[in-house]
Amino acid sequence: MAKEPTVLSGSSMLDQEPIDPHMEKKVVRKCDLHVLPVLSVLYMVAFLDRTNIGNARIQGLEEDLSMDGQQYNIALQVFFIPYILFEVPSNIFIRKMAPSTWLCGIMLGWGIVTVCMGLTQSFAGLVVCRVFLGFFEAGFLPGCLYLFSMYYKRYELQRRFNVFFCLTILSGSASGFFAYALGKMGGVGGYSGWRWIFIIEGLGTVVLAIVSKFFVADWPETAKFLTVKERALVGRRLHEDMAGAPMDDLDSKSRRRTFLDWKIWCGAIMYLGCANSGYGGAFFTPTILKQLGWTSTRAQLYSIPIYALSAGVAVATAFLSDRLRHRYALCMCGIFINATGYVVLLAQKHVSVDMRYVALYFTSAGGYMAQPLTLVWMNNNLGGHYKKGIGAAMQIGLGNLGGIIASNIYVSKEAPTFSVGFGTSLALSCLTAVACTVFCVGLRWENRIRDRGDRDYRYNLPKSEQDNLGDDHPRFRFVY
Repeated sequence: MAKEPTVLSGSSMLDQEPIDPHMEKKVVRKCDLHVLPVLSVLYMVAFLDRTNIGNARIQGLEEDLSMDGQQYNIALQVFFIPYILFEVPSNIFIRKMAPSTWLCGIMLGWGIVTVCMGLTQSFAGLVVCRVFLGFFEAGFLPGCLYLFSMYYKRYELQRRFNVFFCLTILSGSASGFFAYALGKMGGVGGYSGWRWIFIIEGLGTVVLAIVSKFFVADWPETAKFLTVKERALVGRRLHEDMAGAPMDDLDSKSRRRTFLDWKIWCGAIMYLGCANSGYGGAFFTPTILKQLGWTSTRAQLYSIPIYALSAGVAVATAFLSDRLRHRYALCMCGIFINATGYVVLLAQKHVSVDMRYVALYFTSAGGYMAQPLTLVWMNNNLGGHYKKGIGAAMQIGLGNLGGIIASNIYVSKEAPTFSVGFGTSLALSCLTAVACTVFCVGLRWENRIRDRGDRDYRYNLPKSEQDNLGDDHPRFRFVY
């Protein structure tokens, strides 16, 4: 087991001399080189393995496994049951061990499962594989967000996380490219093209998981790429950024402060609408494009620029958000663009095929503008090791109910209009807008209360409780 992360006491850090800007930039650059790139590539692979079933579908998966009716939708949604249930336990467990061991271990597991998906001979086998895939992938995204938040200050995190997240978006482009190439292997070894999509991508994941164990960063307190002095600097930077608001003991009071925190539940609703749009696009964009009358090959290839544009927009939004030190307005801008795309798709009987294709750019780019913003925005407003870890897992876990919704709203009998799918996604985008507004208003209101000193009574709490308040500490200020 890895050494448990520790936090320097508030008094010992706040009494020190000001941080040397030159040394701080050097440490941040080292973190950028050692923390971000490897995990970004691994998450791209994770999303590729999770959503490649959409590409396999139009390469003959349903026909070979004798699937009919809503069985494809069932195969999609069973993934999310273990994915949602095991996110919080995973982020509690990862705190007790080396992230490199945990993250690469679960990656090895889902790589093996992906290979098995290419070998299954029945719908039941596919469902079992999807369940295990959800189990193994559950801890990866919340674990990565948790780890990032232990290295970067609040207004440094968004652009780094979006670069990480953008490789997920680009996995949509890569998925179309790989599916196009691997689909040409149909007949090799007696296997259909869709089987090779799973087998080759799964084997690649297995190899990458083993190799990456030696490159994934661990907690800052044990990071081998940092010197002892640099590790202390990382801890001090975060302590000062969070106004000395730790939560490093998971006792009964801290559990109540975490699991009953309105911000986490509101954050989950914010993420739910974005997740629905993201998963809906990943699972069904190839199908929607094929319903436009295009061949499978053309549908695969024409999905690539949609994700490429979305990635560029997401990165630009993140840099702007950190520079402006603002989240809310940019979230709302993304939601508006996303909703505009769904309005066009709902009216598709009155617009050209080209316009329907353009609308997919709107739904994708707008959704991916808002989705990573909602994750980092909530994480910015949580204080303490345990609060950040559990909060990230709860938001992503509960928000992934949007994945279950997306799995069930695009039904074959409604093709090519998919009115229920597009209408539900539009409604969830509006719900996200409402949740973001409530979140922003609530944070501003709480900051005003603290500025007036109306939370100063918490200074009278026992010292042990004061030192474990997390973002409930009167010194903590929320960002929006």
